Amino acid sequence: MAVLLKDALSPNLLQTLEGTPALVHAGPFANIAHGSSSILADLVGLRGADYVVTEAGFGADIGAEKFFNIKCRVSGLSPDAAVVVTTVRAMKAQTGKHRISPGRPIPEALGVESPDEVVAGADNLRRHIHIVRRHGVTPVVAINHFPTDHDSEHRAIGEVCDELGVPWAVCDPHSGGGAGVADLARRVEEACAAPSSFRRLYPDELPLRAKIETIATEVYGAGEVSFEAAAARTLARFEDLGWGNLPICMAKTHLSITHDPAVRGAPTGWALPIREVHASVGAGFVLAMAGEIRTMPGLGSHPAAHGIDLDADGNVVGLS
Repeated sequence: MAVLLKDALSPNLLQTLEGTPALVHAGPFANIAHGSSSILADLVGLRGADYVVTEAGFGADIGAEKFFNIKCRVSGLSPDAAVVVTTVRAMKAQTGKHRISPGRPIPEALGVESPDEVVAGADNLRRHIHIVRRHGVTPVVAINHFPTDHDSEHRAIGEVCDELGVPWAVCDPHSGGGAGVADLARRVEEACAAPSSFRRLYPDELPLRAKIETIATEVYGAGEVSFEAAAARTLARFEDLGWGNLPICMAKTHLSITHDPAVRGAPTGWALPIREVHASVGAGFVLAMAGEIRTMPGLGSHPAAHGIDLDADGNVVGLS
């Protein structure tokens, strides 16, 4: 870990093809960690630009929730707006009618013009918008354009946004560059000019168990939380140790609003299972494991990391 962080701890300044500064600094996955880049990068950006855009990994259910309730809690910063990114493909996929597998071609049926199917998958987008608004932040929807999209499908997404009173824009950053997101930039600028009423989901003093239940019911749409006996005992022990004021970092699949990666849409009334909890006291949060989620990738019996180190002079050794 020291080898990985030796240079990564320094602020890393890059730029886009069009010369826009970009600070790439930290940023773990939001399904098993907090999913945000460093506070340091945000502070550097805020000192040098009128607008700073920072990613809060994956969807609003885990990325934005953790950004709002973990990172903003620590930094004291509050966002003026949040961009919710969607695509025609994603909306259709949320209907559950298409089988999408990693490493396999995207189903051709996703490219068939079907605005009705886009509307049928809109509940998931509505949930993400609700999550942003629940935290008092103004949402802006970005519709990323793909060559297989149809104008009627973009209009269908726009109509869903219009019904909710949410500004939106069709974007083409891949081939259009900065010009391809100019409309989105204007919508974001307008959203940032509006008064912000940012609020976190729960106070520090709320018990750990209640914090988990609040996230499950108000963000994910669950009806209840089922705690395995060992998890309940561990939460009580954490509070006895004085860690009850820490925020919750849920370890949950990024493939669904629920804990089950196969579930699409935005179901309500289901039970979220918490099988175990861990205290990441140094990081400043309690990690709750929701469903079957692994916090580490599969490794061999003797990973190469075992032979990598820093010598007394700070040189990397064992890396080949």
